[in-house]
Amino acid sequence: MSGGKKSRSSSRPDSARRQVPAAEPLEPGQQAQAPGVTLRSFQVGALPLINQLLERLRLEEFFREYLPADDPRCQFPTAQALLVLVRNVLMSREPVYAVGAWAARFAPDLFNLWDDQVALLHDDRLGRCLTRLFRGTGPELILAVVRHVIAEYQISLDELHNDSTTVSFYGAYQEASEEGQRLGRATHAITWGYSKDRRPDLKQLLYTLTVSHDGGVPVYFTSHSGNVVDDKTHCATWDLLCQLVGGPDFLYVADCKLASEENLRYIARTGRFVTVMPRTHGEDEKFRKRLRQAPQAIRWEPLYEVTDEAGEVTDRLFVCADEWLSSQGYRLLWYRSTRKAELDQATRARRVQRALAALTELRERLLSPRTRFRERGKVQQAVDNLLAECEVESLVRVPIEEREDAKYRQAQPGRPSKHTKYKKETRPRYHLSWELDAVAFANAEREDGIFPLLTNDRQLTAEEVLRAYKRQPIIEKRFSQLKTDFAVAPVYLKDVGRIQGLLAIYFFVLLVQTLLERELRQAMARKGIPALPLYPEGRPCSRPTTARVIEAFEPIQRHLLIAGDDEPQCLVTELTTLQRQIIKLLGLSPADYGR
Repeated sequence: MSGGKKSRSSSRPDSARRQVPAAEPLEPGQQAQAPGVTLRSFQVGALPLINQLLERLRLEEFFREYLPADDPRCQFPTAQALLVLVRNVLMSREPVYAVGAWAARFAPDLFNLWDDQVALLHDDRLGRCLTRLFRGTGPELILAVVRHVIAEYQISLDELHNDSTTVSFYGAYQEASEEGQRLGRATHAITWGYSKDRRPDLKQLLYTLTVSHDGGVPVYFTSHSGNVVDDKTHCATWDLLCQLVGGPDFLYVADCKLASEENLRYIARTGRFVTVMPRTHGEDEKFRKRLRQAPQAIRWEPLYEVTDEAGEVTDRLFVCADEWLSSQGYRLLWYRSTRKAELDQATRARRVQRALAALTELRERLLSPRTRFRERGKVQQAVDNLLAECEVESLVRVPIEEREDAKYRQAQPGRPSKHTKYKKETRPRYHLSWELDAVAFANAEREDGIFPLLTNDRQLTAEEVLRAYKRQPIIEKRFSQLKTDFAVAPVYLKDVGRIQGLLAIYFFVLLVQTLLERELRQAMARKGIPALPLYPEGRPCSRPTTARVIEAFEPIQRHLLIAGDDEPQCLVTELTTLQRQIIKLLGLSPADYGR
């Protein structure tokens, strides 16, 4: 604008302006030089093993088919960027802003990239790719990928296990405090709810997963707002699993959140289920009351024994000889486990010990001259809260004794003498004592180790029902890997759409790592190999995990030796006997590995 004052920035000479250094482009690998010789070194690790699985999964093809089309001006295809994220979570789990630097350590061709494309893997581009994944991730994409996996790997779907976990978030996430719509898709509310991580102070999302009994392969996932209750997800999950399987001909196994009247009635119309009955059901209290009053009337029949690797019996399972019916007409089977009985007894002892320690501390506070407990009601409330927190209300009796605390004060002010008169002031003080209820302990011991299972399948034997439910920890293992090996939290993202896209990435990561374990273990079984020396000091591992395999291949590198105008020589770290064995078991050639 003519005649106006010059701005402060424009009046400064160029030499005085702040110089912002440009970021150096990411160059793949590391380089060492000597006169006439150049050595470029790249990481290889377990990428060839993972790439083989990704090719069999055809994940890139499904991304291209189901995700929104890339802009023609796009320098980097979304599908390839997302596969880099999948590999990163499997092998390293870097924040999105550090994925480019991580990828630059590896040979670009292992990501199906050119050298100059590695520099394009910055956080802005990866974030926009996660947004596209959020827009395209729906039942259609998940079902398409899983249907291909089922056909490719011949996975049985006759028994499916469902459960959910919570993903905790650190921070405010005010823009995601409520559910909404973005880019035509629903967004979740990152908010407080029942925390399965025992972190009620943190906001969360709910992550629901279904896996097959055959290898624990993930077959479906959904995510929900943090305040969604588990029992509200089963009906929709059942419908989608029926689409996947092609009908309701499979056994659906889940925890006690399945056992609502609505859920069971919905599934029982066409399908079969196994679940544990919650303690809140009236049938549970009726059976336990009968067990307390007439334990000799309950006949237990042995089912089977569980032994450890040394052949020692660690658990004996029994079933009540008399079958029961729930109020809805489903089979109700009562079981008893000697191992669970030991655990129940130990848990009860810990709770009682914690309660007694807390009562001792409370008694000392009551005896203190500065105690604030001057009313019987407050003392009773403190005792009730303490016993409830330790869950020992029926086991410990705590009588409260009221005593008078006398104190003498001068009737008149002044220096005391032999003629001074005193007046007596009294106020109540409360004293605690406690005793363990022997009858309650005896009743509790009779209930140790028992648990009820519900099913509408009348063809399964009592042992088959129990074994089906005992396979539920398969899915707990997947959640453990999600939170430890792949560190799903903390989430280094703020946009809820990108967060939901990242949770989809974690589903594909779980799928790849599960298939790698399944393929390796099946190959070991075919070859008659009982274990591989994957543990430290070469100790045998009978059930190899993906994390152990990736760790075993981490030292492998590729080196390109360039001398003058000669053809570069490709040198790969010499493989160990264990690495060669794993490569062969997974159907690859050791001679070509990493080249």
